[in-house]
Amino acid sequence: MSSTDRDSALRAVEDSLDKPSAARVYDYFIGGETNYAIDRAFAEKARERIPLLGEYCRTSRQFLGRTVRWCAAEAGLRQFVDLGSGLPTAGNVHEVADEARPQHDTRVVYTDNEPIALTHSEMLLADTADTDRHVAIAADLMDPDELWSRVMATNLIDRDEPVVLLVNAVLHFIKDEENPDRLLEFYRGQLPAGSMLVLSQMTNENPTSESERKALQDLVDYYENTTNPGQLRTSEEFTRFFGDFEMVEPGLVYAPAWRPDADTLFARVPSESRVIGGVARKPA
Repeated sequence: MSSTDRDSALRAVEDSLDKPSAARVYDYFIGGETNYAIDRAFAEKARERIPLLGEYCRTSRQFLGRTVRWCAAEAGLRQFVDLGSGLPTAGNVHEVADEARPQHDTRVVYTDNEPIALTHSEMLLADTADTDRHVAIAADLMDPDELWSRVMATNLIDRDEPVVLLVNAVLHFIKDEENPDRLLEFYRGQLPAGSMLVLSQMTNENPTSESERKALQDLVDYYENTTNPGQLRTSEEFTRFFGDFEMVEPGLVYAPAWRPDADTLFARVPSESRVIGGVARKPA
């Protein structure tokens, strides 16, 4: 990316700061640098409601890294499509996948509908990635036909080879009234046999007290003031998004219980994380 293009992109970003962005708030919570005063102020007010909210966001990011690493190294998959990829920070999909497969034969398509996320992704990829194998595109997962057409138009994804489809920390920003079932059914239908579907979101399952239940609802209400309002779901409400795909062990669990490593937050008591997730394989 040229300096002129970079300056133009950053000016476009600065013009988008009239409201807190859920993507930038998430970036702030996981220690990123692509956030602004309006996002940080919102995040700290959210943290007053849920003191461990930053740790929940970091849990989602760690889950993404572990699932990508497993899909690349253990399952041997080489193609990744990240829906609603958000803002780039440490441990991006292409970095984790390439580390897991030293032959560097993985291909990654990032998609997001926020101009700021796309701008920073393009800047990151221009600086750190192999542009022959890694690309970021503007696409809205709420418009599945158009998004998938743009993914395939990159010519990075072989429609006959299994794909890892990642929808990480996104579905809690899609309310049931927006028909996420239709969206997931469409995306599952585009994947060839042997593909993996990686899903996670925050949950309101089994609050430890009435005060926690109220705090979680208060958080949902508070996010109505952002660019991305949404809803929390229980495991029972969430599992339907995997359709008839076969769950990979250990199934749909609190995210820290999914193949934890030495760095996993909440590994001793995964239910404290407030994040659920799983990986499922498309059957033949």
